Amino acid sequence: MLIKKLSGLPAAATAKVTTMWRGFFPAANNLRGETGDRLASDDAMRRMYRTMWLDTDRRAMVQTIREMDRKDGRVKEIHRRLARDCIRGGLVLQVNEKGSSETLKREWRALQGRLQLEMADKLKSDARGLVMEGNLPLQLVLNERQDVVAAIRMPSDTIQPITDMGGRFKNPAAAWEQRDVMTGATLATWAAWQMTVARLDPDNFDDLGSMGRPFLDACAHVWRKLTMTEEDLVLRRRMRAPLRMAHVLEGADDDALAKYRQQVEGEQGSITTDYYLNRKGSVSAVQGDTTLGDIGDVVHLLDTFYAGSPAPKGLFGYTDGMARDILEDLKRTYYDEVDGLQDSMAACYAVAFRIHLLFKGIDPGVDEFTLRFAQRRTETPNQVADLALKYMALGLPDDMVFADMGLDPDYVRAKRTEQAQRNDPYPPAAQGAGRGQGGMPRVSVTPGNAPKGESATAVSQAGGNGGKGRS
Repeated sequence: MLIKKLSGLPAAATAKVTTMWRGFFPAANNLRGETGDRLASDDAMRRMYRTMWLDTDRRAMVQTIREMDRKDGRVKEIHRRLARDCIRGGLVLQVNEKGSSETLKREWRALQGRLQLEMADKLKSDARGLVMEGNLPLQLVLNERQDVVAAIRMPSDTIQPITDMGGRFKNPAAAWEQRDVMTGATLATWAAWQMTVARLDPDNFDDLGSMGRPFLDACAHVWRKLTMTEEDLVLRRRMRAPLRMAHVLEGADDDALAKYRQQVEGEQGSITTDYYLNRKGSVSAVQGDTTLGDIGDVVHLLDTFYAGSPAPKGLFGYTDGMARDILEDLKRTYYDEVDGLQDSMAACYAVAFRIHLLFKGIDPGVDEFTLRFAQRRTETPNQVADLALKYMALGLPDDMVFADMGLDPDYVRAKRTEQAQRNDPYPPAAQGAGRGQGGMPRVSVTPGNAPKGESATAVSQAGGNGGKGRS
């Protein structure tokens, strides 16, 4: 298959995409009513220098995070767990407009298959790269039919945005460059729409030259102190922990002392522990370091390290002295971070999908579709189901309930109809018949009748008694 870059496509196609891209991303262009610079005062001169050479500070930080991931299992587990929790359930396209539903879903299924976004390994690799490097630059590659056939994750430590002092791309046709590490030469150039980038906690989102930061960048110096202290602790235990004996022979010359030492050391492997002396002397035990159990400095550094990480240390085995309710609160905070990661990644894939649609001549509205991960980690499956049942009790439309659960309403509706036609000789009533009629379950909510003051939810399954529930 012939693969083309966007810059190699016909001028008419790229001009059309340029116009549409400016329409749905206006902040990247020179706006008529905007005045002043977006850059902070301390970043202006550094930004000017970075446009001429590789960003060595960002590259050094990424290299440090990679080293931490290779050498420390705790850091590796943080990155692995974040990536795993982020992608759970996969991507789901939710279309809000009935008229374009089939077209958008057909194009999304085709794009998802070509970009391998239905594979957990691909999504996990992208999520891990975003967490470790702070950025997720995806290079969009097209074929001769102007189909996006790949979204290749590039190493963010060599990717440089070319922006002006106002924080906008100098030239959208050459907005991104990859720099050589040794010489600083430009290896490749991409247009603004060919590189979709997710940035994690940039200093200024509107400043397109402000790149993201790794999740654990602020913990790097604490990690160095922690590993150094742990190594020193091991050396201290090795040197000072063993029990030693002090042998005192009063008036012995060198020959007698050497003979006695040879005799005692030769019997160290035997069980006998008695010593016999024919002159005045003594054998006394020298205890090891009695303070080896005092590791408050290690505990302090460990707490400091995990305080700066998104996950509580209780999730990784350090549960000493941690109450269960405190751990639950920390887990909710951690899952908030996971939800934020999901939103950043989904927005990056949504931009790639919009670029694909623009080349197909489709320009959907901002609210016409939503791309999200199916499972929000802040909610357990039971909480999701309970909230959906309460929405049903309030009379919310089924499409809204399924969408909030992370499901595709059209897909659920099609599967429900398929199941009814295949298995049930008495299929349910039409969608507009209303709940509580024709086989639909009846949901009731009792406020304050559940643990922790929550509302209890009861579901009565309609049967042969007119939807009144089973007796």
